[in-house]
Formats: sequence, C-alpha cells, structure tokens
Amino acid sequence: MRLVIASCSVHYSGRLNAHLALAKRLVMIKADGAVLIHSDGGSYKPLNWMSPPAVLKVAAPDEHQARAGIQEVWTVSAEKTDDQLNILISEFHHDTAHELGSDPGLVKDGVEADLQRLLAEQIERLGDGHTLIRREHATPIGPVDILARGPNGVVAVELKRRGDIDGVEQLTRYLELLNRDPLLSPVAGVFAAQQIRPQARTLAEDRGIRCVVLDYEDMKGEESGAPRLF
Repeated sequence: MRLVIASCSVHYSGRLNAHLALAKRLVMIKADGAVLIHSDGGSYKPLNWMSPPAVLKVAAPDEHQARAGIQEVWTVSAEKTDDQLNILISEFHHDTAHELGSDPGLVKDGVEADLQRLLAEQIERLGDGHTLIRREHATPIGPVDILARGPNGVVAVELKRRGDIDGVEQLTRYLELLNRDPLLSPVAGVFAAQQIRPQARTLAEDRGIRCVVLDYEDMKGEESGAPRLF
C-alpha cells in the first residue's frame, strides 16, 4: 500500500461527476488497484475513490497546470467503465509505501456471525423471490455481509445486532461503490438487525434502504419468548 499526503484537487467523472477543491488530503493506493482519498474528518469514509480493477497513470502537468502550481497529474481509469479519477497534486508532504501481505479477514463476534450464517441459510426472510449470491462480498472498503438477488435485482445486506446510524452510513458507502459496477447495478440496500434505532430507521428509509428486524432465537429454531399475534 502507498500512502501519500498531498495538497491536491480531485475531479471524478463517469456515472456521476464530483469535484474536490484544493486541500491537504491522504491518498491511499492499494495493491489491488483501488485508490481512496481521505480528509482528516468523516471517520473512515473516503471523500472519493476508484474501485479496482483500475489503472493509475502519472504525468507531468501541461503549461497551464504548471503555472497554477501543479506538480503532477494522476489519472485513475476504471478498466470496465469510462469512470475516471483525476488528481492534481500541488505539493507532496509525505509519500511512503508498505507491503502489508495477505490479510486473514474480518472475524465477527458470535451473534453477528451467526446472524449472517442464519440469514444466508434463510434468505427468504428478506422476502419472497430472494436467493443468495454470496456472503462476505469483498469490496475495496470492506466486505458486504450478504449479497443476494431479489425480484428487482441485486440486494446488499448489512447485518448488525443493534442497528444504529453508523451501520446505515456503512451500507450507504457500500451501495455507492457497488452501484458503480455495471455488472451489479442497480443494487438495493437492506439494513438488517435484531434491533433498529428509530433514528437509524428514519435515515435508512430516507435513503431508500429497507429495514428488516431479525428474530435471532426464531432463526435458530427456538422460541424467543416474545408475545406474538400469530
């Protein structure tokens, strides 16, 4: 992984257009080709990124860019689409590379891991017509708990024991990334948990994400002890 702290401006073009004005930022270039741009805030969410497979090319600035103080022009192009990330670097503050090696992957705690396994086995709990594609679908910003196919297309599922706003934000980032892939898009979101806080439900529904409350005991084939209407 290469870590670069630089003063830069960024423009993303393709399925959508986005621009970041000149500021000091962290640029991460991963071995799989992913490029992520971070600020010093916003938790772990990148300001913009390019998913792999992608190609990074470094070029000298043209005359106009050089007069504006640009030192290097980085162009990150997606291999499967026309999406392109252009990074104009005005000043390098830090540049280092590290060999991280293979990663053993995320190990979830007991209940969350069990919820994922049980929902994969009982995918119909998402609704009629759903089938499992895979668990732990890898993305450059982390694994999606469950990827399924529903009546209207692909569905990304984020699982939590207690669903709060952070979980909705996490799923939102996955959806932004997955919907850039023409082989998957459109991808809908499902936020599934044993309990979902009202604020999280409101945010999810505002973003078009469906909420599903899971009965862990029932999924294990046990009675939860909670009163039921039927």
